[in-house]
Amino acid sequence: MKMSDKGIEWLKYKEDKVLDKYGNHVVYDDATRKPVNHNEPLPQGATIGYGHLVKPGEDFSAGLTEQQAIALLRSDIAVAERTVQNNITANLTQNQYDALVSLAYNIGASAFKNSTVVKYINNPNFHSSIYPNLESAWKAWNRTQGKVSNGLINRRQNEWNLYDVGIY
Repeated sequence: MKMSDKGIEWLKYKEDKVLDKYGNHVVYDDATRKPVNHNEPLPQGATIGYGHLVKPGEDFSAGLTEQQAIALLRSDIAVAERTVQNNITANLTQNQYDALVSLAYNIGASAFKNSTVVKYINNPNFHSSIYPNLESAWKAWNRTQGKVSNGLINRRQNEWNLYDVGIY
């Protein structure tokens, strides 16, 4: 499977973007959504485009056009798609797959593959003493830098709505 076009548009909306006055994507602090001055050190969580975490050695000081931001998003989504494909053995509908790709994209491959979410989906008889069901395991991914985030609470609810009932 691949993430659907509808799923990609949904993800773009959830990730949002920060633009300069010319309409180019700029590096921003994911926690504050404020642009980062390219002459300053990057904060933890420096992001560009639609949720791309800036990695050491990447230089986005010139910003990105919308086309470049979409290409970077598609490249990042491919990693999340492989993560879902390599770790989920259950049959999925398109909306379930799209929701899982969004979760994997947001929490990262390692966290996803070791998550209780994966265990619940792959094994209908799985039981956790911490999370009584798949929904609670999914919604537990609501922290950033150790703190509960209202943005992540909302994101997880939206992903759950997409997974459970197909609301894009």
